[in-house]
Amino acid sequence: MLLTLMILGLAALIDEFGSQTGCYGNVNNIDTTGASCATTSPEGLSYCGIAASEKIAERDLYNTNKYKTIIKSACAKKCVDPAVITAIISRERYHTVVEAWDSEEHVLQGTGVLISMIQGDQQLKGGISAYNAGLGNVQTYPNMDVSTTHNDYANDVVARAKYYKRNGY
Repeated sequence: MLLTLMILGLAALIDEFGSQTGCYGNVNNIDTTGASCATTSPEGLSYCGIAASEKIAERDLYNTNKYKTIIKSACAKKCVDPAVITAIISRERYHTVVEAWDSEEHVLQGTGVLISMIQGDQQLKGGISAYNAGLGNVQTYPNMDVSTTHNDYANDVVARAKYYKRNGY
């Protein structure tokens, strides 16, 4: 009986660490509208919103899985949800410099930038918005994406992060 309880306790710990949420909030608790049509149109999608963000994330899943170990290791060191970092990588994939970013050092560096944007009472979604537009451009909660790329950066990243969370990140 004691052995069974120990195994169940260990399984609970493994599940808790396996579904890391990070020290900066749980992406599953954040509301989102998903990607704007300005973001989805270049992707060849005729619709926008959460479904479009998830479709883009699905298309990127094969490539992001190549770096899953690096992403999860870096995120564990910085106490950040790997789904959020994976979603940012997905969103930024066409905007990154061609030089190799695919090292843990680069993921740690980008994650550090995000963490620096999450200050004081500012929440995770505001930090994601500030990561793109700069800390001074984050407005009220309803308007936090004003001044971000296509005015939807945080909403799109959050929707993609929720998709990645359901798919092993």
